[in-house]
Amino acid sequence: MNFALRAIRGTTASPLRRFIATNLQRRTMHIQSIPMWTGSHDNYAYVVIDDKTKDAMVIDPANPPEVLPVLKELVDSGKINFKGIINTHHHRDHAGGNAETLNHYPQVPVIGGANCDRVTTTPKHDEIFKIGEGITVRAIHTPCHTQDSICYFLEDGEEKVVFTGDTLFIAGCGRFFEGTAEEMHEALNNRLAKLPENTRVYPGHEYTKSNIKFGKSVLDTPAVRDLVQFCEENEETQGKFTIGDELKHNVFMRVEDPEIQKATGETDPLMVMQKLRDMKNSFRG
Repeated sequence: MNFALRAIRGTTASPLRRFIATNLQRRTMHIQSIPMWTGSHDNYAYVVIDDKTKDAMVIDPANPPEVLPVLKELVDSGKINFKGIINTHHHRDHAGGNAETLNHYPQVPVIGGANCDRVTTTPKHDEIFKIGEGITVRAIHTPCHTQDSICYFLEDGEEKVVFTGDTLFIAGCGRFFEGTAEEMHEALNNRLAKLPENTRVYPGHEYTKSNIKFGKSVLDTPAVRDLVQFCEENEETQGKFTIGDELKHNVFMRVEDPEIQKATGETDPLMVMQKLRDMKNSFRG
């Protein structure tokens, strides 16, 4: 099985029809990215579809004017059975579209952290639920950016993906708004890093270009330089990189690397994590 990695801009029907005609019938687990670059500039929402049953859920539908036309096209054409909303955390640029989405689809549940708007179910850490018949979803609690942050690890046969919200970005991580360096270290390096290395990463924002600029100032390796080049040639990075890639080019997942320890002036992993976050917060490169 392969993933459809096509990202659809805007809300016009034409690209949606092309997408449905050329991609939807080929996969068992299908992921459709919705760049929300009109309303919030750099967010992603995602529709996850079990093609066998057509059951689907939307992840972080923060900007309804960009998300609802996609859902309407898929629902009205009979391509999906819309089964619910999944939130990675409660911030408005992730859960802020729940109420408007429910105005159009009032029957669906909202799965997410306890502070998410209109939440109906908060899965426990490592709790498993299904999308359709084939997609298994495991909730991974990752408190730090917010205390209700949850990442979702999906498996369908050999295919593995993780939706990381604002916990893990490609080559970066979220700010420690409600947590500590210890919590982010646990989230990144003791939970997400332990996922299979071929797990593809779908973050909540397109921050890769700025993340890797900072990363290169700390760690100049072939893996880092490869990502710099990729960002020069591509606008979107969601689903293009794996946990294995992050272990190579994400400085926040390499806190025991001697070169990074030298750059931060720290050796304790928690102190390295905190120093990296402080350095990133003030980076203007």
